[in-house]
Amino acid sequence: MTFKDLGIIEPILKSLQNKGYQTPTPIQQKSIPILLKGKDLLGVAQTGTGKTAAFAIPILHHIFQKKTQQPGRRVIKALVITPTRELAIQIGDSFSTYGKHTGVRNTVIFGGVKQGKQVAALRYGVDILIATPGRLLDLMNQGIISLRAIEYAVLDEADQMLDMGFIHDIKKIIAKLPSQRQSLFFSATMPKTIVELSRKLLGDFEQVTIKPQQTTAESVSQMLYYVAKKDKISLLTQLLEEYSQDSVLVFSRTKHGADKIVKKLGKVHIKAAAIHGNKSQNARQRALGAFKDGKLKILVATDIAARGIDVDELSKVINYDLPNIPETYVHRIGRTGRANASGVALSFCDIEERPYLRDIEKLIRREITVVSDHEFVDMTSESASQTKEPSHKKNNVSSGKNKYRRSKYRSGKTRNHNNPNTSRKKR
Repeated sequence: MTFKDLGIIEPILKSLQNKGYQTPTPIQQKSIPILLKGKDLLGVAQTGTGKTAAFAIPILHHIFQKKTQQPGRRVIKALVITPTRELAIQIGDSFSTYGKHTGVRNTVIFGGVKQGKQVAALRYGVDILIATPGRLLDLMNQGIISLRAIEYAVLDEADQMLDMGFIHDIKKIIAKLPSQRQSLFFSATMPKTIVELSRKLLGDFEQVTIKPQQTTAESVSQMLYYVAKKDKISLLTQLLEEYSQDSVLVFSRTKHGADKIVKKLGKVHIKAAAIHGNKSQNARQRALGAFKDGKLKILVATDIAARGIDVDELSKVINYDLPNIPETYVHRIGRTGRANASGVALSFCDIEERPYLRDIEKLIRREITVVSDHEFVDMTSESASQTKEPSHKKNNVSSGKNKYRRSKYRSGKTRNHNNPNTSRKKR
């Protein structure tokens, strides 16, 4: 199947062709026909599946057709709500790319910066508005933005918005939307709160689900390093020196941890920058821009800040800290291996993180290949991961017989459960 087979208008097809996009991803194949028919959609998909195009293309298609039939003054017809500034900017870029030949105009608004330029863009006239919840409500309260003419409403990364405490803001925004509209709701996970929120937004809807294991297990090579917490920075330094020509995204669990990693790398003359919620918008954009342009090879990020990172040539992701939510692991490694490209995800695991590892492997339904021939291998962490958890931690791991038996391998080999004969390339 090609994009042309989906019945998309010629101006959008031209933009897709210019970018070299010919074959839609699974979520695009399933979602675009539903949305072109005007139905509401509930999409469950991880990052890296192509969901931005899945909703951007149909919205551009509809607005373009209506503009040619009913030309007039620009009013906001489509609203996309998303949790972070970086992700809002990324979505705006996607609308600009796909809509280059349509004449449909979009703008992005977010907090953390002065509102002057954003207000000027709104008064100039836009068809599509991409917004973070706080700044959107602020400008609505000032009377600068009206949602009365909205025909298409998108709630993107809904689970992250709830994690960030936006639930009340989202409910206020939904209450201001016209009852006659097409609604799209995207989330990586579907806990009870998300299901309840989707019912408030959606009418008669169809659901599209792209399972996490379909987006990570095949396109991304995953490797695990057992390492003591105190040795993580030394192992990271060694790997970054080895991959000095590659763009590497390093994940830290906390903002303080991200800054600490950058500081320690600086002491050994490895240039890196951190992005997280405590950084100013300008600092975040400078770091992200340098990373995308290839001027900065190493970016250290927290999970929330990383939602807006979309780098075509990102070949490696390093989990300096394993996430305590398994779905977050899928989000992280989805930053590499995008659009069916290959990628590499390297994860560090200390003794305290072993329950997180088990939850991750349970979710992705595979055991991550262990790299055993590195200088800082911690047999204590590895041995601990093979033993049964204490009863007070039984909620974090699966019960039953221990399936993580201690592997027997010689130095210079990795434990690969899919191919036990696979050997690791020598450095």
